[in-house]
Amino acid sequence: MPDHAVSTERATELPEAAITAFQRDGVVCLRQAFGRHWLDLLDRGISENLRSPSPRQEVRRAQDNQEGPRYIEDFWVWSDFPAFESFVRQSPAAGLAAQLLGARRINLVMDNWFLREAGSTSRPPWHHDISYFDFEGSMCVLWLPLEATSKSEGISFVRGSHLWNRLFMRTFFADHRPAAAPGMVNGKLYEAPPDIDANPQDYELLSFDCAAGDCIFFDMRCLHGALSAHTPDQTRRRYTLRMAKEDARIRYRGDWAKQERAIMEAAGHREGDALESAFFPTLWENPGPL
Repeated sequence: MPDHAVSTERATELPEAAITAFQRDGVVCLRQAFGRHWLDLLDRGISENLRSPSPRQEVRRAQDNQEGPRYIEDFWVWSDFPAFESFVRQSPAAGLAAQLLGARRINLVMDNWFLREAGSTSRPPWHHDISYFDFEGSMCVLWLPLEATSKSEGISFVRGSHLWNRLFMRTFFADHRPAAAPGMVNGKLYEAPPDIDANPQDYELLSFDCAAGDCIFFDMRCLHGALSAHTPDQTRRRYTLRMAKEDARIRYRGDWAKQERAIMEAAGHREGDALESAFFPTLWENPGPL
């Protein structure tokens, strides 16, 4: 399929149990959804991106060891590197998202990759992605490890939390500091994330061992994080895609999203716009009824 074609295929037909699990739990692990050639393509893209970082690339090290192993990430880079664009437009990702979301159309929201060098200690805070960005609507995240990943080094999800109809304040990954005080912002109530660390028994947490080729899809509203820090003994890489159903729109949140907002506004987008444009390309479309 040419790079700029829009797929009308569903990719691998998912079993009804997988779709039900995603809708009920807010997360599902799909086994062997991506062949080795897709992982190799992402490996090439990350290597190229490391050599030519975007202005958005972030490199973090432990505060007490600024010469130590790095945690690196970059985002909105799919259009800068052919390997990423080929994956975004041609891989099964959008067709799988369409089935999980029950969508007529799937648009790309953003891509993002993470690299943790061996010895880099990191622990994601408990958060849900929906409060980090100026987006609203039916959206999911593909989380695809390029290497086999155990539960202990992955992330955990609070089962069913996407159905709580609550918003939790954005928390910075570097120091787990809240982006702002809880309260009303732009007409919406943002709460502090629940203290899952102190009361893990109060929540049903789901986590998955992933072989190479396995992936996780989760709802943008699903709370996730880690109960403890993990230090990898080898470099680990993850690639993520945020994808949206046809009902998704731009909805301005707080000042904490101004960096991402500036990027969207530079591409010509404003409050209330649909996520459908050259910046948010259509990846999959169903010409008829689902």
